[in-house]
Amino acid sequence: MAQNKTAYTEASVEDFIKTVDDPQKQMDSTALIKLMATATGEPAKMFGSSIIGFGQYHYKYASGHEGNAPLLGFSPRKSAISLYVYSGGDEQRHLVDQLGKFKIGKACIYIKRLSDINMETLNLLMCETIKFIENTCTRIKE
Repeated sequence: MAQNKTAYTEASVEDFIKTVDDPQKQMDSTALIKLMATATGEPAKMFGSSIIGFGQYHYKYASGHEGNAPLLGFSPRKSAISLYVYSGGDEQRHLVDQLGKFKIGKACIYIKRLSDINMETLNLLMCETIKFIENTCTRIKE
């Protein structure tokens, strides 16, 4: 089985945030770091070259593919901030419906800025995602 290409690195989260061109995305990134660290109880670490992750879990798909991924994470990309806070389950749909202005992928939510979304709803969504992961996967404690 092939290894995942993306893994935690020793790169500096602070240095990465300084490379983000948009000052608003830098401020939003700082706020997300505080929010996600509080939700997970884990520090921010670089997951690959552009994702800031918090905590870790091990997953295994029915296909046999398996690997490790952050409990929560985000990436301040040029077009939008990608939030990795959603398990994609129906049990979270009511929270997603109350989130605010965003676009959604299979397991990712895209926002332009934090002020576009309801922060209380985001916090609940993160907590539900952590619960889902802990009930279906193996959380890795470091």
